[in-house]
Amino acid sequence: MAKPVITAFDWVPDFAKGQVRDFRVRWALEEVGQPYEVRYLSQGEQKGPEHRARQPFGQVPTYEEDGLTLFESGAIVHHIASKWPGLFPDDIAGRSLVTEWMFAALNTVEPPISELAYVDIFEADKSWSKPRRPSVEERIATRLKEVARRLGDREWLAGHFSAGDLLMVSVLRIIEDDPLLAAHPTLVAYVKRGTDRPAFRRAIDAQIAGFTGSPPAGFAEWEAKLKACAAAD
Repeated sequence: MAKPVITAFDWVPDFAKGQVRDFRVRWALEEVGQPYEVRYLSQGEQKGPEHRARQPFGQVPTYEEDGLTLFESGAIVHHIASKWPGLFPDDIAGRSLVTEWMFAALNTVEPPISELAYVDIFEADKSWSKPRRPSVEERIATRLKEVARRLGDREWLAGHFSAGDLLMVSVLRIIEDDPLLAAHPTLVAYVKRGTDRPAFRRAIDAQIAGFTGSPPAGFAEWEAKLKACAAAD
């Protein structure tokens, strides 16, 4: 079998380094010990017809393996966990419990956390962004409280480290330095257990090493506008 091929960007702004979703796929592959190759895209190339044939929404990552092409990081991680041992239990019921947490991480916990990026970065120049932040914080705080309650004093969500933890830690570390997460010491410790794993470090190092490209035209102006908005606050 040929090595799986994933797609990733060759450049992103500093705030996105370590967060682009190909990282989640890299981490899963590292956990199961499966080597892979990377097809790097420059900013803008993901919107072209060649990549849209792999990913209809013009995003990364994609995953190619022996004629199979997948998109969406959650679906790809699920495929990896199903194919190689290490991220799913052997029994069907155990796999279902892990899948439940994969869905929870991406569908329930990540959406309000992702809203912060629009409030603080992508729509920071809009009049509604700053007033909107308290309500976003409230929704995040509710979800964090619920995850912390269910985790309790366990190391991992479904017993042993699994694909559910991989995705949940990936989501929670988006706000790793935010007081919202710091308010829940059990989740801080949970994220640290995940990020202390050797496979996590190999994946993050590999993603960072791949950022060898250049910013697209207009990025400097966009960044200056963003900094001006931040200074105005």
